[in-house]
Amino acid sequence: MAGEAQDKNWPLPKFYFMVDWGSTTNIPFQEVSGLDIETQGITYRHGNSPVFSEINMPGIVKNSNVTMKKAVFAKDNGFWDWYSKIKMNTIERQNVVVKLLDEGGNPTMTWTLSNAWPTKIKSTDLKSNGNEVAIESIEIMHEGLTIANG
Repeated sequence: MAGEAQDKNWPLPKFYFMVDWGSTTNIPFQEVSGLDIETQGITYRHGNSPVFSEINMPGIVKNSNVTMKKAVFAKDNGFWDWYSKIKMNTIERQNVVVKLLDEGGNPTMTWTLSNAWPTKIKSTDLKSNGNEVAIESIEIMHEGLTIANG
């Protein structure tokens, strides 16, 4: 049939994922955002350059903060327990792994955040007339992002 080879290559859906950090695995997050990395540019021109323009070179790598949101569960203080370990100049750093899964639950793409630590926790808002699930979020900083496929 026409198009069979093409039909086997579909874009990956983004709704089936899993997050692990430290010894805690398969945390049920609703949303993960901020898996960004950027290289800051440096412009330079040396004094005896025969070209009258600047040279652009790569500089320091800048990692974005990653925000993760999940439902609030009874007796689940994982965010607060990790955040409470931050003291002046002492931080419990952990590697955080985000895995995008296929329909069989196998990782197809993996983002690994090195030496991550929580920088902000946001509790749920409360409304007397609301009927939504209570959502809390954590924002983490990290020292490097690596991406692996398959």
